[in-house]
Amino acid sequence: MATTNFQSIDEYIAACPEQAHERLQQIRVAVKKLAPGAKERVSYQIAAFELNGKNIIHFAGWKKHVSLYPVPAGDEAFKQEVSKYVDGKGTVKFPLDEPMPMKLVNKIIKLHLAQNLKMTKGKSK
Repeated sequence: MATTNFQSIDEYIAACPEQAHERLQQIRVAVKKLAPGAKERVSYQIAAFELNGKNIIHFAGWKKHVSLYPVPAGDEAFKQEVSKYVDGKGTVKFPLDEPMPMKLVNKIIKLHLAQNLKMTKGKSK
């Protein structure tokens, strides 16, 4: 990616490897559906959504995978389900040569939303 000063998620996705575009749009649609009040933004030069003044999720496209950041806390069943995709401390990587596990993506988004709600409860919006 040559550009590093993206002004929008559209700009960011356009600069990502073409093979990742469809997956990035799937993630974007899922976040908009589950968090209709979330605002699109670019943070750390990757795509992100913000709710109640806090980033809820970041996502990025690469040649061989798309990533979600950070890995949310969840119960043991969630940890097991996500474990095959976790890379490092805070990254979930979904290979482009495998079907996108949208149920898991939705679960990740919902966990981030719950955490955002907990962190911002009682603060004025």
